[in-house]
Amino acid sequence: MTRVIDQTEAERLLARIDVHQAMRTMFASLARGRALQPAQQLVEFPDGGDFINYLGVLADEGVYGIKTSPYIPGPQGATVTAWTLLMSMRSGQPLLLCDAKSLTTARTAATTAVAVEELAPAGATRLAIIGSGPVARAHLRYVQNLRDWQSIRLHSPGLAAEGAAKHAELRALDPRLQLCASQEEAVADAEVILLCTSAAGPVLDPLSLGRNVLVTSISTNAPRAHEVPPQSLAGMDVYCDYRATTPGAAGEMVLAAEGGWSSNLIRGDLAELVVGLAPRPDYARPVLFRSIGLGLEDMALAHALHQLLEQGQ
Repeated sequence: MTRVIDQTEAERLLARIDVHQAMRTMFASLARGRALQPAQQLVEFPDGGDFINYLGVLADEGVYGIKTSPYIPGPQGATVTAWTLLMSMRSGQPLLLCDAKSLTTARTAATTAVAVEELAPAGATRLAIIGSGPVARAHLRYVQNLRDWQSIRLHSPGLAAEGAAKHAELRALDPRLQLCASQEEAVADAEVILLCTSAAGPVLDPLSLGRNVLVTSISTNAPRAHEVPPQSLAGMDVYCDYRATTPGAAGEMVLAAEGGWSSNLIRGDLAELVVGLAPRPDYARPVLFRSIGLGLEDMALAHALHQLLEQGQ
């Protein structure tokens, strides 16, 4: 029987899963050739908007699947949804159809956490987060214990207008969290900066900071979306979630390649990092980690949810 899970049930089950470890395990499987990650499929609608299909195969678990996520422009802003379908490689039958909104938030943040775990300086104590929505909050949750953070600063463009209740809600996430009125204040002395926005264009130029830090960047569905300037890639040590697919989808990499930058300059991806096959940064230059979101991340969490349901939990 195919199980259909709504967002509320997905969140209940996610709370019972070690999402961070699930991502590490999945990337290790990818490195060993026991998982397959095809490129994203982008399909544009005739009248504007698009949808992206994220595919993935987990051979040892005996499952494959697809997450499909549309970007639908509208007068009040774009609508973005996501659903994940998990299939059995043994029976060919569907196992699970899940509202993927919460899964996407969790796997995006946990993937960044794996990157911070692998790439951030061991002695880093100062963290900055740009963004204040669900994805930013999830990033804080997954990275808050990865280093001995003495300072955690957060800023987002709409923070001032969000009111005292929202500010109190954010501060309750971690007693070390300081809300900043400007991005400049938030990143002033940070050693690790997490960009957690839905921006389609540059939010921060790491080369402008005057020091060598780790900056992580995620993705949104807007065409060629990017949070750092494409021209800055040449001045950084660049890492990504998966080198075989990320350069063809990450907006700043696509644009930088048009200007002569080569994806051959990527120093490593998470699959290589978690099994020790990629060099870690020496911080002679700023370091960028870019993730686009992989179908395998969605499949790993969907499979974990399915296992819980099969166990009657």
